[in-house]
Amino acid sequence: MTTPKENKAARRRAPGMSPEERREMIVQTAIPLIAEYGAAVTTAKIARAAGIGEGTIFRVFADKEELLQACVAKALSPDHAVRELDAIDTSQPLPDRLAEAAEALQAHMARMGAILGSLGHGGGKHPGTVRGAGREESTARIRAALAELLEPERAALRRPPEQIAALFFGLLFTQPRTEHEPDLTPRELVDVFLHGALSGNAE
Repeated sequence: MTTPKENKAARRRAPGMSPEERREMIVQTAIPLIAEYGAAVTTAKIARAAGIGEGTIFRVFADKEELLQACVAKALSPDHAVRELDAIDTSQPLPDRLAEAAEALQAHMARMGAILGSLGHGGGKHPGTVRGAGREESTARIRAALAELLEPERAALRRPPEQIAALFFGLLFTQPRTEHEPDLTPRELVDVFLHGALSGNAE
């Protein structure tokens, strides 16, 4: 999600933008508004937030529905999450790397949930990313980035990094929720993943 400062910078750049750049700026501005107001958000409100005329929106989007679909696709796109995973320092100890990865992917899931929940797409339908990638390709890209984080420990792993990455990814997306217990922190989740359910005192 963009910050007010980022939106202000985008507005300053708007006059010289190409149509594709203008589409991207409008989508980035619209996403936090959609998360807050859902499909009820108006194009007039989005235009005001972007510092442009409402007509500018319809010069790059056919209608409001196309804009909403572009925002959903952007929120589901793995691009941002993959960039964050690629930026993790692989010289760190493995638990630190995986904790950072867990934080990045949990933030990615929160962004997806905010948009899908606000638009009522809770059924899990994936409309694809802005580049046309579907759920399978998005998952593959994230798993590949996770596998790269595990590669330095290949010789010490019980299974290939690609398989360990798939297990870790699955754990993040299926972490069980209990009524009276708080969610595991990324560090706690990584500890259980790497060392199992038994405590050091177990026989």
